[in-house]
Amino acid sequence: MNRIQLLLGTCLLLLPFRSGEVTAAELHQKIDALLTQSDPQFAQHEADLSRDSTFLRRICLDLLGRIPTAAEVQLFQQETESQKRIQTIDRLLERPEYARHMQHVFDVTLMERLPTEKHVPIEKWRDYLYQSFQKNISWQQLTWDILSTTGAQAETRSSARFLLDRELKPELVTRAIGRVFLGRDLQCAQCHDHPAIDDYPQRHYYGLVSFFSRAYLFNNPKDKESSIGEKAEGTTKFTSVFTNEEATTFPRILDLPVIADPPADKEPYLAKPDENTRGIPKYSRLQQLPEAITRADNIAYRQNIANRLWYLMMGRGLVEPLDMFHEGNAPTHPELLKLIADDLHQHQYDIRYFLKQLALTQAYQRSSLSKAGEEPEAPRYSAAHMKPLSAEQLAWSTMQATGLLETTRRATIKSFATPKKEDTSPVVTDGISYEIHLETTVNKKLQEHVTSFVTAFSRIDQPGEFNATANQSLFLGNAPLISGWLLPADNNLTARLVAETDSDKLAKELYLCVLSRLPSPTETEQVSRFLGEFPERTTTVQELIRALLCSAEFRFNH
Repeated sequence: MNRIQLLLGTCLLLLPFRSGEVTAAELHQKIDALLTQSDPQFAQHEADLSRDSTFLRRICLDLLGRIPTAAEVQLFQQETESQKRIQTIDRLLERPEYARHMQHVFDVTLMERLPTEKHVPIEKWRDYLYQSFQKNISWQQLTWDILSTTGAQAETRSSARFLLDRELKPELVTRAIGRVFLGRDLQCAQCHDHPAIDDYPQRHYYGLVSFFSRAYLFNNPKDKESSIGEKAEGTTKFTSVFTNEEATTFPRILDLPVIADPPADKEPYLAKPDENTRGIPKYSRLQQLPEAITRADNIAYRQNIANRLWYLMMGRGLVEPLDMFHEGNAPTHPELLKLIADDLHQHQYDIRYFLKQLALTQAYQRSSLSKAGEEPEAPRYSAAHMKPLSAEQLAWSTMQATGLLETTRRATIKSFATPKKEDTSPVVTDGISYEIHLETTVNKKLQEHVTSFVTAFSRIDQPGEFNATANQSLFLGNAPLISGWLLPADNNLTARLVAETDSDKLAKELYLCVLSRLPSPTETEQVSRFLGEFPERTTTVQELIRALLCSAEFRFNH
């Protein structure tokens, strides 16, 4: 570890942050109290708080989407300030990488890795999400933006991808809205009441359909760009294939009151639809959707997002699967779900606030090593849950570990200092704006590598499950992409380790850079022995790095 690396780590950790002070009655303390009170045997299983290195790795993965640098680990362990964990959480939440990680998380949540970009380019959609989380836009506002935008205005078109790139198909849009915003997969209620779940009647499915049953894709003949038009009339009818009963419905959210149409107007249109004109009715059913979804008495909305954010930090939901809320699948901790959902609602769905509160809990900060062995089937949260890294987390962490991320950052900083004559990008002097500009530029340079990991490691089914495949193993063990990162160059990890003659120092830097911790005496001895057994220095170092990259310890957040 040289002085330049330590200096870079110091600069990253000293970015501006908000005060880390907390008060006695904050949410995180209520969460821990409820968990302790909910189980008489809690103390018997309660794990100790995690080591500093474990906590820093965990919080960096969950808030930044990557492992910490070796310099960040060393600085954090050397810090003696009693509030350092609180202060670190605050600092990370202000970093541009936090917004980038949330962009990845919510892109997958909202679009479920939908590959098409027929109407809205994926990059514009992702930029919209990134900027939203950079500004700390609330989940409620995001919901309004996504469900109310028609795509007709250039300044709001990016947020219309949720509807446009599902082509307004009822079977796709209804299922997506039910899953993402209500925590209910209503797909099986399309043709009949759900055969196994009484809470999912057919009227719930068509209550959602009714919001956009009058909407249609309008293809503008001038610019050939599609947007959402709407008609002023149309009734939503449905028939059960089991009973042949027919019914009609107005728009409604689950069993909340229906939203009846107002009295008909003699001229119902602001713009009457035809082949050259996008229909704009005076009363829009579609525009009632975001208000209906986010209304205060729609408890499903707040419980769903609280459960998803809990899953994001804790590795499992209070309700699992995340999109199967119903009476027969009760939360593991009903009072806890009510507490966090109501608190999130009271704080106007401030995601940054909520993630901080979860990160401050002892439940989050405990070691994954339970005192009484493995946790029971019903989780106590007496020990941290091990969770596999997402494809994006694995990509950014691998680039961080091998040194590619740091060398790209250094090259980008150098290019900012000596811009090309044709470079028209603005000169940024403000510290925070500079970091945003730097992160955005680095992200663009490395995005194709992230895409390669997503192709190899992403899954579109229930998140959190882990089933390694042969192709994934081959990717980590033999892919030219990672092999290229392991070539010694630009003072990357391989180059530094090849140049290090002291095997103890080599082992220390290897473990700090890849596993975010110091090696044990046994591990140090194994590294020394391996180096002595194989004379080809570069190849030996590459195999040491690859072995740790392929380890279960690297693959999981623990």
